[in-house]
Amino acid sequence: MVSEEGQLYTMEGVAAGIIMLLAAYIAVSTTGIYTTGDTHIPDMQLEQLGSDVLAMMDTPDTAGDSKSDLENFVNTNNGDEFKKMFLSYCNATTSGDLDNLHMSAVVVYRSGGEIREHQFVAPDNTWTGRENAVRVTRWVQLPSGYHGIPGMDTSRPQAVLVEVLLWRA
Repeated sequence: MVSEEGQLYTMEGVAAGIIMLLAAYIAVSTTGIYTTGDTHIPDMQLEQLGSDVLAMMDTPDTAGDSKSDLENFVNTNNGDEFKKMFLSYCNATTSGDLDNLHMSAVVVYRSGGEIREHQFVAPDNTWTGRENAVRVTRWVQLPSGYHGIPGMDTSRPQAVLVEVLLWRA
């Protein structure tokens, strides 16, 4: 004989099965969430890389050498060679594969009572403005005399700020 009690047990079993499947789905889907706390880690690594490269370029090659490569590039306004060296250092890996980093740079200096910017390295055609870029800066001491940057006061030594915008494309 079939009674109504058997039907009730069947409905409880189906409901319990659905609840267990739903709980398992929620548990599995939440373990792979990319939390907002983790999103800044690649940016911090990229910023540290850029900062290390600028520091390395600002160190003279030998003990007797008084000028660093960075100082020479800024003093002669040689943005092309700066970009070439900066990206070769940034993109270098131990495996031989190159990273896909891009950059632009400006030199910020004081002229009279004004703060001015000089486009040192223009962004390439991969820059759309939506990339997650980091800003890396380094102060460079320039002696008095010739500076290749237009409008810069050459009658006195200057400290200029090199700002590099670095991103992966």
